[in-house]
Amino acid sequence: MAGYAFLLILLLSIVGYYVGRAAGNRFVTAEGRDVHSLPGYHGAFVAVWIGVPAFILVLLWLLLQGPLIDAMLLSSLPAGYVDTDTGSKATLVLSEIKNVAAGRLFGEPSDVVRDAAALYNRWEAIARWAMLVSALAAMIAAMTIARAKLAPRFRARNNFEFVVSALMIFCSLVAIATTVGIIASLVFEAWAFFKHVPVNEFLFGLRWEPQIALRADQVAGKGAFGAIPVFAGTLLIATIAMLVATPIGIFTAIYLVEYASDRVRTTVKPIMEILAGIPTVVYGFFAVLIVAPAIRDTGSMLGIAVSPNSALAAGGVMGIMIIPFISSLADDALKAVPRTMSDGSLALGATRAETMTKVMLPAAIPGIMGGVLLAMSRAIGETMIVVMAAGLIASLTLNPIDSVTTVTVQIVTLLVGDTEFDSPKTLAAFALGLVLFVVTLCLNIIALRIVQKYREQYE
Repeated sequence: MAGYAFLLILLLSIVGYYVGRAAGNRFVTAEGRDVHSLPGYHGAFVAVWIGVPAFILVLLWLLLQGPLIDAMLLSSLPAGYVDTDTGSKATLVLSEIKNVAAGRLFGEPSDVVRDAAALYNRWEAIARWAMLVSALAAMIAAMTIARAKLAPRFRARNNFEFVVSALMIFCSLVAIATTVGIIASLVFEAWAFFKHVPVNEFLFGLRWEPQIALRADQVAGKGAFGAIPVFAGTLLIATIAMLVATPIGIFTAIYLVEYASDRVRTTVKPIMEILAGIPTVVYGFFAVLIVAPAIRDTGSMLGIAVSPNSALAAGGVMGIMIIPFISSLADDALKAVPRTMSDGSLALGATRAETMTKVMLPAAIPGIMGGVLLAMSRAIGETMIVVMAAGLIASLTLNPIDSVTTVTVQIVTLLVGDTEFDSPKTLAAFALGLVLFVVTLCLNIIALRIVQKYREQYE
């Protein structure tokens, strides 16, 4: 029913647009030039005042409908059937009622549950139809009021732009609130972790073994939460990936912009985009089945012992994965450089290579840095390839043919399973996430400073 409500909002908003535009056309015909806004703004004014309030109404209805019906269901149950002060028991009863209402029967439900399920279905139907009728009535009322406001000198453009500006401010506030919420959740849970594990042990410890006893009778180690091996593995794999992707991506962009013919460019660009669309699990299979065995065989031929899961395999395949990101953004940055700069360099006698290295690349360095940063963020945050090709064991090494792990892999590992949420093992995931967030933020700030330096030079 919610889908029908949103579809109805869209259809009536379109109808309102044409109603308002028709009124605007009549004003232009009758008043000539003495009209404040174009007909399109009259239509847009009516459309937004139909769609936006109704959309907000439906969203609020959907948010409040579930909790209200749940509260009514609990109050309709016989006295003493469930203790509403015990949240877990009430949740179980509500879950059973909803399963029976949906036709998912596990055993023979009691008569009280069957009656509550029938009541739940009836209230759900009433709420859905009431939402649809309320939204329709609100839209009809809004269309009537908005249409009555239209006049030749009515500032439809200003009113429409005010609504659009308010929506943009609201979206900005949502983005800011989301960011603040993410940071707050990381800080809060990391603070709970650091109550169990000292900060210096976490940041400077050289052993990562987060296996601890969950019960008094369980046999397990005391646990070690030194994160240096985890961050060392992340840095090693990301470095290998960037060493593979950065030169290939930038050289590919240079060739496509300056040297390739139109036929070659139209062939290579789609192939690069296909690389960007391949799922990471496919890259993981490629790393496990082809790259890792090839590295082991090469190592055996040279008399070098290579781990079955190595950082070199994961980093190399990850570098192939992020080539399109660097290539595409570097291509756009080079094409954005004014053609007069390269033409002037060529006219003064410089070669194409000299023009590219002395003029085009320095001018496009902000965009290229943006592509490299995006690729680095993708490399740092990648999980699937590392799980399949590099392993889960945290070892402190800079040898690319050894098995390592990364921060994101450990976060997934720590949060999977039936571990209590307030245990140090689970909370360690938030501490890892917080440190990774701070490190990424520092890298972005450094890169922005580099970009600003070059912009000051070429603007």
